[in-house]
Amino acid sequence: MTTSDTISWIRLSAVRLPLAVPVSDAKVLTGRQRAMTEVALLFAETATAGGHRGIGFTYSKRAGGPGQFAHARELAPALLGEDPSDIGKIWTKLVWAGASVGRSGLATQAIAAYDIALWDLKARRAGLPLAKLLGAHRDSVRCYNTSGGFLHAPVDELVRNAEAAVAGGIGGVKIKVGHPDSREDLRRLSAVRERLGEDVPLMVDANQQWDRPTARRMGRALEEFGLVWIEEPLDAYDAAGHAELAAALDTPIATGEMLASVAEHQELIRLGAADVLQPDAPRIGGITPFLKLATLADVHHLQLAPHFAMEIHLHLAAAYPAEPWVEHFDWLEPLFEERVAIKDGRMLLPDRPGLGITLSEQAHAWTTEVYEVGEAP
Repeated sequence: MTTSDTISWIRLSAVRLPLAVPVSDAKVLTGRQRAMTEVALLFAETATAGGHRGIGFTYSKRAGGPGQFAHARELAPALLGEDPSDIGKIWTKLVWAGASVGRSGLATQAIAAYDIALWDLKARRAGLPLAKLLGAHRDSVRCYNTSGGFLHAPVDELVRNAEAAVAGGIGGVKIKVGHPDSREDLRRLSAVRERLGEDVPLMVDANQQWDRPTARRMGRALEEFGLVWIEEPLDAYDAAGHAELAAALDTPIATGEMLASVAEHQELIRLGAADVLQPDAPRIGGITPFLKLATLADVHHLQLAPHFAMEIHLHLAAAYPAEPWVEHFDWLEPLFEERVAIKDGRMLLPDRPGLGITLSEQAHAWTTEVYEVGEAP
């Protein structure tokens, strides 16, 4: 009896998700970026001759969405006729099909939508949540809120957002820092810590905006808050600087979200630059490279806290040996029929097969471009 199947149909959808309020972090205050007003998403839906389906997505912020869609569209015909179980083989085939534009960044971020869709399909076909297919270590993961802690929020709103997150079952709160006046960062963090008390886990995120002297000085000032971590205190590619901070401070250093390949994370690991690794599956090319990176992180006894896209990262974190954190962002919720459940500080693994997500009518309404190839079963 043969168990082979073939990919017979692909649909790509470009979706523009508007944000209710323009979002600012330290990169906006320093003039490096404009406030974020939307998220561009690329959805890949796949189907096989045997009638199995899967869905995956990748995303970009501020720029890059049309480029991801264009690259994915160009590669789509290469998937037709492939066995959907051969995910590693397909990932390599797609990477080399576009190798002239590189094996990281936009090119592999476009491939990520396909890779995630194939993992979703494989788990759905098995009748298992993706985490169970991968080999789950737990049925829930610790979660923390980021979306209420941005710098555009005045301090009273910041405190209210933090209180609401904890009251809603979130396990920790992350606050953005990086004001030109560091005393403002300390004032805002002090207000949150005073209101929430000492027992609620707190993190801060400087979004790469400090230089090395400022990061050392702020790191020392932040020690008194008992933070879970200080995130991206330096430029994402300053692995040596992050390593120096990690060695000098008691507070753990977290970074990795802006890196676009396993190889770039490998340099962080080699230098001991991160106590907490924060890979983003869509940004590094999908679940296939994420699993390679997770193995590297585990071998080096690192903590794991995947960035954004909780609908994907909940499953990947649940399959990581050491207790991870997952970032709770509610921004993408309008795109899906389902909701991620939160209870007692933890995000619960859904019992639905695959990723457990279905595109909503709102997602279809926000769709700006569609491309199909092959024949749907």
